Amino acid sequence: IVEGDSALGACKLGRDAEFQAIMPVRGKILNCLKAEYDSIFKNEIIIDLLKVLGCGVEIKSKHNKELNTFELENLRWNKVIICTDADVDGFQIRTLILTMLYRLVPTLLQEGKVFIAESPLFEVICRDKSYFAYSEKEKAEILSRLEGKKYTIQRSKGLGENEPDMMWLTTMNPETRRLIKVMPADVELTARMFDVLLGDNLPGRKIFIEENGNKYLDMIDVS
Repeated sequence: IVEGDSALGACKLGRDAEFQAIMPVRGKILNCLKAEYDSIFKNEIIIDLLKVLGCGVEIKSKHNKELNTFELENLRWNKVIICTDADVDGFQIRTLILTMLYRLVPTLLQEGKVFIAESPLFEVICRDKSYFAYSEKEKAEILSRLEGKKYTIQRSKGLGENEPDMMWLTTMNPETRRLIKVMPADVELTARMFDVLLGDNLPGRKIFIEENGNKYLDMIDVS
């Protein structure tokens, strides 16, 4: 599941048998935690994503006329990999996709079928060698190692702007990419967190950010 059509041109699919299908998502999808089933099952992007997965949905609703009842063995892929830009908008799109999977096919999360492909924020080039940083903290660590040397820094503008070789090395190649396995350790805690981040309780979300925001300062994109 890739953010944006332009990302397709950067993916060298023939190199990796795992990537047999890429499904582009244009912008932010419907928030499935707040939406009613009639809206969810009328959403073309969500329906297309679920059809590509092939395993049906774990929801019984009169509004669902196109998708079968969930069967894990009908899942067409070994891994469901979410790949979005390494910025705030990309993180939100990633969260919305995870929310969709959590509400409609939660077994995929429980069985460890869902992964996040990290994409770099920066490329630091020194003497024809490239170093990739996936956060501001990693960029600072790389620059500290290169202290006293000449280098250039390129800020990634998004998946569609990356060169194919960079996409292959950092995001697509099983030998060098970074995948985060989405594996909820506590289903009830996960449910509460989805509700805090994407539910209707706005005061509760504000309190959570005030109390916990300092824990994620090293992930802030300040460039």
